[in-house]
Amino acid sequence: MANQFLKMKTHLAKTDPKIFRLIQKEAQRQKEGLNLIPSENYVSPAVLEAIGSVLTNKYSEGYPGRRYYSGHQFIDQIEEIANERAKKLFSPRASFLSQIHSNVQPHSGSQANAAVYLALLKPRDKILSMRLDCGGHLSHGSSISFSGKYYRVYFYGLDKKTGLIDFNQVEKIARRIKPKLIVCGYSSYPRKIDFKIFKEIAQRVGAYLLADVAHIAGLIVTGLHPHCFPYAQIVTSTTHKTLRGPRGGLILCQKEYAQIIDRAVFPGIQGGPHEHIIAAKAVCFKEASQKSFYQYQNQIIKNAQVLAQTLLEEGLDLVSNGTDNHLILIDLTKLNLGGELIQKKLEEVGIYVNKNVIPFDSRSPKDPSGIRIGTPALTTRGFREKEMKIVGQLLAQIIKNPYSLKVKREVKKKVQELAQAHPFFN
Repeated sequence: MANQFLKMKTHLAKTDPKIFRLIQKEAQRQKEGLNLIPSENYVSPAVLEAIGSVLTNKYSEGYPGRRYYSGHQFIDQIEEIANERAKKLFSPRASFLSQIHSNVQPHSGSQANAAVYLALLKPRDKILSMRLDCGGHLSHGSSISFSGKYYRVYFYGLDKKTGLIDFNQVEKIARRIKPKLIVCGYSSYPRKIDFKIFKEIAQRVGAYLLADVAHIAGLIVTGLHPHCFPYAQIVTSTTHKTLRGPRGGLILCQKEYAQIIDRAVFPGIQGGPHEHIIAAKAVCFKEASQKSFYQYQNQIIKNAQVLAQTLLEEGLDLVSNGTDNHLILIDLTKLNLGGELIQKKLEEVGIYVNKNVIPFDSRSPKDPSGIRIGTPALTTRGFREKEMKIVGQLLAQIIKNPYSLKVKREVKKKVQELAQAHPFFN
């Protein structure tokens, strides 16, 4: 993929050399650095080709067979293929396939969540979701998000000692407030989610259950994480992250909700879908159905667990003391360091992470007490347990010696060696 970027044809270079040069520089940055941001990944050359195809020329308001413009005989086939592949991929068993409906039109995970809220809720209805500092997402009810402005949102959290979901608290709050919707699935929770327990709680209080599996979709479809179906009525996801597809959104639901979900997406929250992205989603779903994708997801987990163990051996604190999935939360509290500083220092040596709040964080989200890291992108580049142990040691060196120029030089050199030895898709 890097070579494709660096060997771009002459059209862009001639038309807009400034943008061309910046794309080249970004490709070089990706090639020479180590990406540990858990919400990022590298798409395949096939996905890239679909994204850059002539499909971007077509405006496609509506759905297959029900468009508002002419000229959709091929576009409709592509979108139908994408939907069928998504349903097959996310069906926990063959007999469940006929019970699932798919909508591949959402432009992002947040838009997918917005469509679900519009379909199921009225303004000021109650939502119960995870607190942002405990792993929830902005679109799950943050006061600065549309979700927090238009709905009454209540939050559950984690057990302070274990760092795990406190289901007693979830049920206690649910019984008290009687929400219309319960949200599970998170942006920074390193452990497995028990969708069955959430469903039981939702049934007891008469709530819908939404599973936002954006981060763990790849693990779910390969059976390496408990499945969200048949427990959740609605499932939203992005198609990048562990799914390793284009940046975009996805909604799957039980058949009885198909009509209201489709109406909420179009015309509810958006107009014409991005058909070049939908084609790339279809390619991504096909790639994710291959046997090799299971091996890839399994390696993601192995790499994350080795990375977590290495960090613990280096004396660093981790939220919940480890991980079951692709991501890890480093707690910087006892080092009296902010995530902003460590993110910057790691970027200076070519390691990319993101600062992140941790459970019960006393610091500002602009400079929180945590660092969130993950293994999808490096696993795509062929990193295995041996390399991840080295990466963990390099992380620890910078975190424990953020101002040492000697450590910085040594780590940067090692990062360049690792990156050069593990090119991504060519």
